Amino acid sequence: MSIQNVLVVDDSKTELMFLSELLRKNGFAVRTAKNADEAMQQLETAKPDLILMDVVMPGQNGFQLTRAITRNPQFADVPIIMCTSKNQETDRVWGMRQGARDYVTKPVDAAELLAKIKALS
Repeated sequence: MSIQNVLVVDDSKTELMFLSELLRKNGFAVRTAKNADEAMQQLETAKPDLILMDVVMPGQNGFQLTRAITRNPQFADVPIIMCTSKNQETDRVWGMRQGARDYVTKPVDAAELLAKIKALS
């Protein structure tokens, strides 16, 4: 699967801008959502090739949203990379158990993130 369309889910405007700009500079089409409700609306509008998911958000957190997306047959094949400041090994393990394909900690290293995206393509 070729990854071209990315949905970035993060409640931080700064992170949304940074990740969107990084991805666009590298040829990806980007849509954003600042919480779980917006993310689900974006999924219903157009299915992305990849989701970058923050964990700490108001309302439903990224772990819960990842679990909901990966357990939904309509979206189960969309890979999710957790992209969060939660850097404990237990957080990483929990994120992967919820269905994430990879895990990146903030501040995001651009080269590392792009390499992980390429590995999923």
